[in-house]
Amino acid sequence: MAYSRREFILSASVAMLAGCSSAPVAKKSAGRVVVIGAGYAGATAAKYIRLWAPDIEVTMIEPNELFISCPISNLVLNGSKTLADISASYGALRSKYGINFIRDSALSIDVAKQQVRVANSKDLIAYDRLIVAPGVQFMYDSIPGLKDAAAQETVLHAWKAGEQTVALRKQLEAMRDGGVFAIHVPKAPYRCPPGPYERACLVANYFKKAKPKSKVLILDSNEDVVSKKPLFTKIWKELYPNMIEYRPNSELVDVDAASSTIKLTFDDVKADVLNVLPSMKAGKIAESAGLITANNRWCEVDFLTYESKAAKNVHVLGDAILAAPAMPKSGHMANGHGKNCAAAVIALIKNQPVNPTPMLTNTCYSFVTDKDVIHIASVHRYDDAKKTMVTVEGSGGLSAAASEQEGQYALAWAKNIWADVLA
Repeated sequence: MAYSRREFILSASVAMLAGCSSAPVAKKSAGRVVVIGAGYAGATAAKYIRLWAPDIEVTMIEPNELFISCPISNLVLNGSKTLADISASYGALRSKYGINFIRDSALSIDVAKQQVRVANSKDLIAYDRLIVAPGVQFMYDSIPGLKDAAAQETVLHAWKAGEQTVALRKQLEAMRDGGVFAIHVPKAPYRCPPGPYERACLVANYFKKAKPKSKVLILDSNEDVVSKKPLFTKIWKELYPNMIEYRPNSELVDVDAASSTIKLTFDDVKADVLNVLPSMKAGKIAESAGLITANNRWCEVDFLTYESKAAKNVHVLGDAILAAPAMPKSGHMANGHGKNCAAAVIALIKNQPVNPTPMLTNTCYSFVTDKDVIHIASVHRYDDAKKTMVTVEGSGGLSAAASEQEGQYALAWAKNIWADVLA
């Protein structure tokens, strides 16, 4: 069944309701789409292409067995959640939507021949349209002391939810009462702008209960708090006085993993547990395919279609792209990328008009205790004159204050968006 442009636009606006839809019926293929990466962006795009256009074949390439959510993962660090609580199966994408799932890593992309090579097979996977949602890679080359794999296993980032999240929790549990947890924040842009400050709050929340003599030190490369500053600074003062210390302009020079010491421009800081978030850039497959075009870090795209400005018939989503002004690298935003890209890819395959006025919404919740939450929200629209997404004037805003009610909203948001991506 062919969908009109109007139906595509309408579908995008009510997409969160799609989890109740029944499985698409297989028809003669109208085209082949390959999706690399099954996070918030890639899995959403794959699902919605099949949902809105069941006659398009979709193959998804993802090395991980389970979806593990970065949003909510900081709750694992304070003991409120387990890794199982933030993990979900890809099963419905296969059984309900008929997506071909290849559990493997994409090794290379031949943009001329429109083929993808995976690590553990000699077979090449052909596509008409390719969606690359590789997330981020960490720029360890800029930190001499963390180039070694053993050092990386000692000084953790835990910025991709999974094994490192559990490992960092164990480091916190093993830390002496009276010790120091130091988190280093890279210069923006990076994945999840408020995430480091949320992590500091939740580690402090754990310390208040289990290790009350301990301290949290935020070493921020930025000049000031990047996101939700009025709320975070108020919370640090009121909830965690004399426990959380914030130091801006703390640019990283090097790390000594053996002594758990971070070397800054003007001083060295030793901590009992050191959590370093390296600078980030688009994932490795985007780099090897020549899709990185901005600052040697990010992929530029056409925001009407998310088609790469470096390669035809290749679309890039999520944290890997050069974001539009005031557009955060967040799970909610990546989910929106996936839906807008899905509608555009369908239109392109079927030679139909692409939606000229796409919109995106973002809501980002931050836990400041195990129950209390703050949020920031925004709405973004495509500006044809500027050829980019711009923030809708007067939209969104910050929480008035942290509250348990917002905590309930945050957990409901997580449950709903996981269903929207996977169910």
